[in-house]
Amino acid sequence: MKFIRRHDLTPHTRIEMVRLAWLNQGIYGKMTQIAQEYQISRTWLYQLIWAANLQLETLFGDQKPHAQESPILFEPFILLLRLEGKCSLPSLASILKYFHYQPNSVGYLSEYFQHYGAALPSTLAMAERTVVFYLSDEIFARHQPILVTIEAQSTAILKIQLASDRSAETWQAHFDDLGEHRFHSIGMASDRGLGLMAGYHAACPDARWVCDRFHEFHDLFDRRRQLERKAYAAIAKEDEAAHAFHHAKSEANLGKRLQHYARAHHACEHAMAQYDQLDLLLRLLRDALHLCAPWGRLRTVASVRSELTLLLDLIAEIDDAVLPKLLHTLRAHLDDILVPFEQAESLHIALLALVPQQILDARVLAWHHAHLSYQSHAKQKRYHQHESQQWLDFAEGLLENQFTPLQAMVFEKLDAIVQASSLVELVNSFLRPYLNSSKGQITQETLNLIMFYHNHRRYKSGKRQGKAPNEASPQQAAGYHKEGHCL
Repeated sequence: MKFIRRHDLTPHTRIEMVRLAWLNQGIYGKMTQIAQEYQISRTWLYQLIWAANLQLETLFGDQKPHAQESPILFEPFILLLRLEGKCSLPSLASILKYFHYQPNSVGYLSEYFQHYGAALPSTLAMAERTVVFYLSDEIFARHQPILVTIEAQSTAILKIQLASDRSAETWQAHFDDLGEHRFHSIGMASDRGLGLMAGYHAACPDARWVCDRFHEFHDLFDRRRQLERKAYAAIAKEDEAAHAFHHAKSEANLGKRLQHYARAHHACEHAMAQYDQLDLLLRLLRDALHLCAPWGRLRTVASVRSELTLLLDLIAEIDDAVLPKLLHTLRAHLDDILVPFEQAESLHIALLALVPQQILDARVLAWHHAHLSYQSHAKQKRYHQHESQQWLDFAEGLLENQFTPLQAMVFEKLDAIVQASSLVELVNSFLRPYLNSSKGQITQETLNLIMFYHNHRRYKSGKRQGKAPNEASPQQAAGYHKEGHCL
């Protein structure tokens, strides 16, 4: 949506808008009605209400707040502007100056945040030995690497480090430090960064490594997007050739343009066939990578290997010169891609000793659809939620007494199977606005502050809605607070 400045809205009109919004607070649909009546956005309407509240508080309050007189109000205010609002220091200084907060210089604010960041750790410390699964990655701030490791289930940042390089020795020291803080890693998921993988294997030689399947198949799915663009371009050329043929006048020109159209039509059919074939096979490939089959049985390594091998062979039959090179790399990494299914296969055997096959299949399907619902939108989301509840109801009808504890156990075990390191990208996207606002110039103290904020902020949506990362893992939360780290 394009926002424009409305010069036709006089001060009296704006006052009337705020008055109506004030009187109708809490009434469903009224804000939308007011916004539509005045042809404004609801965001701007809420901004007007906020500005009116601030002016009224200033007018009827004792006096304008100052940092020296009201530190309890001032400190959370600037911390929220920096961490939640992601304001740069110059912007933050301008906001404070506008509202007459003192001090408001960029130098003071920089020193203020450095002081808070220095009081916070860059690594979580545990009171006792804690078994975790790492998700690790590298982010860059003006060519300087930031090494990040999070816990797979809670997404809590375990360690964030501004490093001089991303060599195997640096990563090994990174993981060794986590070990000294009483973390014991049973595995790690990551991309194929050479220093990252070598450093982890040196620090945790007995732990398993899981390749990130999104990185593994990224080039193949990207090729589908390229073929899609190529197909649309070929359709446009065929349409252009058809128009040229219809406007031809002479017989000689008709012949030439007919030949040109025939070539364009052939190229279009070939491009569309390439895309359609690859798109269909990649849809089947995506389904083959799900932990459970459509009937609820957890997939075995042998079955997934067979499906993937067949699909890769079929993709190789597509007439495209780029695909053979991409498929060669995937075939070489096939054993790494199958690692999560080894865990799923052993888990299936263990669960069968506790749960009958029919009930287990129903619970696995319920988990599968619940898992997909968090990755879907609109109708697909509602479909998966409905299917999940249907299978839960079916399992509950078969086994009433121990339904809830068994359901929680099955869901917990399945959630523990890690197939990708994509959750660490969540931290990357969380960090990026801070790097952009500081033009890539960031300190370890600032990273400490961001890490603390991330670990304590509550998620607004998704499967962790209403919970902060440190709450999703009680052991970590207890260990973190036991160390006495707080703002």
